[in-house]
Amino acid sequence: MANLVSLGPDGAFVTPERPVIPIIIGDGIGPELWRAARPVLDAAVAKSGHAPIDWLETPAGRKALEETGEYLPASTLETLKEHRISLKGPLATPVGGGLRSLNVAIRKELDLYACIRPVRWFPGGPSPVRRPEKVDMVIFRENTEDVYAGLEWPAGSPEAEELSRFAAERLGAAIRPHSALGLKPMSEFGSKRLIRMALKWALDRKAPNLTLVHKGNIMKFTEGAFRAWGYELAREEFGALTVPESEAQDGDGRLVIKDRIADNMFLQTLLRPDEYSVLALPNLNGDYLSDALAAQIGGLGLAPGANVGDGLAVFEATHGTAPKYVGQDKVNPGSLILSGAMMLEFMGWTEAAEKVRAAVARTIAAGLVTYDLARQMTGVTPLTTSAFGRAAAENLT
Repeated sequence: MANLVSLGPDGAFVTPERPVIPIIIGDGIGPELWRAARPVLDAAVAKSGHAPIDWLETPAGRKALEETGEYLPASTLETLKEHRISLKGPLATPVGGGLRSLNVAIRKELDLYACIRPVRWFPGGPSPVRRPEKVDMVIFRENTEDVYAGLEWPAGSPEAEELSRFAAERLGAAIRPHSALGLKPMSEFGSKRLIRMALKWALDRKAPNLTLVHKGNIMKFTEGAFRAWGYELAREEFGALTVPESEAQDGDGRLVIKDRIADNMFLQTLLRPDEYSVLALPNLNGDYLSDALAAQIGGLGLAPGANVGDGLAVFEATHGTAPKYVGQDKVNPGSLILSGAMMLEFMGWTEAAEKVRAAVARTIAAGLVTYDLARQMTGVTPLTTSAFGRAAAENLT
């Protein structure tokens, strides 16, 4: 169909003149966020000379359950596949069985193997650190393996007991009785495709360095392998464009490949954040570090995110459904607005994306912020969700 995003010969997204983009509005505060975010995105698109986006509301979560009897209908997954690029709000995790997480289920079903989280401070906004302007990183977190593989069994279950026996009898690994057990798979294929995407991103944007973050000093055959596979990939596929940190020289011009142990990386992001630009991490390390970095620039309310695979991408607010704030018109819509800006960038509508980011920056610089930022500042009266959206839309000019 002419109004669907397609793929070019290089694998990049090709956006038609008037695209149809699915929107999963989400649970909890999702509708409030969308009412605030949509006018900002629509206005930025219009001011950049593009025809409007035709938003296609697509059910998932509680609304889907009410309409179809399922939290994540097969038709929704097909819509996301067909349209390639989508935007979504937060979804609640079903209680009492079924899917562990709707967000994880979407990522797994569509093989969205990279969680991309840019983290950058907006001047005038709050921060718990002295020099937040030094924080400007993009995190690439593996999205399908490690702890997200979901391979775990409760203590006392037949599966856990069988695994314990196997470990003791066949591997000589004694496990305490009545232990819960989990497996941590990390494959060469899964690790390399994540690192490859991060390398391409860094090279396309002329980033100075890419850092492999791991706990390979202890988990030598999983996280240690992630590190080794990263260096191997950079050498074999990008050898003329990259150089290991140990061999780098000033003025070389190549992308410097670093690696840091995960706990040390937390320290580095506080003491020397300006020395790191792109990070590639296994799942759990990326989960911790992306939220820790978001805290340095004011919180999750300003943290955009994308889940990206080969030819598919779902952009989403990185926080949850905030049920205690539902209906209060209170929560920061910045994460969804900025995720929309990421989406516009992936669509090739770079001018519109920059207009959205600039509008958010101008709004925050004017001291017009929601409660989550205002409570970290002095002399600021917090705006409602809807008022922040209106302010950001006005600041597009």
